[in-house]
Amino acid sequence: MHPIVPPYLLARLAAAPAERFPAAVAAARATLAVARPYAPLPAHLDLSVDGDTLVVSATPDADRLVSDAQNREELPGTPARAEGAAPTGDTAVDEAYDGLGATFAFFWEAFERVGLDGRSGTLLATVHYGRDYDNAFWDGQRMVFGDGDGEVFAGFTRSLSVIAHELGHGVIEAAGGLDYSNQSGALNESIADVFGALTEQHHRGQTADAATWLVGAEIFTDAVTGSALRSLAAPGTAYDDDVLGKDPQPAHMRDFVETSGDNGGVHINSGIPNKAFHLVATALGGYAWERAGRIWYLTLTSGSLSPSTTFAQFAAATARTASGEYGEDSEEAVAVRTAWASVGVVEDVAAD
Repeated sequence: MHPIVPPYLLARLAAAPAERFPAAVAAARATLAVARPYAPLPAHLDLSVDGDTLVVSATPDADRLVSDAQNREELPGTPARAEGAAPTGDTAVDEAYDGLGATFAFFWEAFERVGLDGRSGTLLATVHYGRDYDNAFWDGQRMVFGDGDGEVFAGFTRSLSVIAHELGHGVIEAAGGLDYSNQSGALNESIADVFGALTEQHHRGQTADAATWLVGAEIFTDAVTGSALRSLAAPGTAYDDDVLGKDPQPAHMRDFVETSGDNGGVHINSGIPNKAFHLVATALGGYAWERAGRIWYLTLTSGSLSPSTTFAQFAAATARTASGEYGEDSEEAVAVRTAWASVGVVEDVAAD
């Protein structure tokens, strides 16, 4: 499963004294108890015949459909807004619709990728999932959004980085996938965080230096002491709250967390590759999707990664990509090798 809020955070909230956040504690307990069905991403092809030639075509136009679960835990829900339809006045429906569009625009304009699978523009989402449901997740076919409890979590459609993060899991899966456990799972989460941050920066027209590098900055209420769910610039600093605890993400391999929870720490140890990407992006400057993001994207879609790829293997793969695209002694290749060494993944990353 690919939820935006990690289970350890919900567990902290579920164990909190109910008198402070009665709705939030109850919502966290209920959210943890919900089983989320998972379906693999289907491949979409548009085929036609021109004489004796088989033609495969795709279009860069998004095709969005947002449905409303009406506070039930049933998917897909009732269609609420289709592509081209006017705003509905339902904030969650319209925010999801806009977020899907911004994510589609990012992948097309930055990487000429049409949709999540690279072959279609169909983007599906369901809002108002469950009652006070404290999460958003990718189920293999669609984005699913809870409304939050209103005391700790304010809702998830309001955050473009959350929307793009979850849709990013679809891109990762379509590219061959990364096992959702241990280091490969942390890479899965990290790459989704990178896509989430880059989509928000692309939408806002921000350079690497001007960006916040936060994921989920809008999902907490003012009652939470924290700025976001995660920080790529400073893993471990996104929140420090007396109920939720302190952000547990490390930024260096010396602080790597060995745990059997959270699928081997996929939401925790993702802070290490997150920091590596931030170092590359800020070293290169400008728009982060143009060079740093391109290196990560080309590495992901190269077909060279195994499902069980480790941090060190991914580091070496990004170094090869940077050298192949820009030259072994280029600014880009040096930035990639330096970043992975700076977070302790490797002492040095060879370009071969």
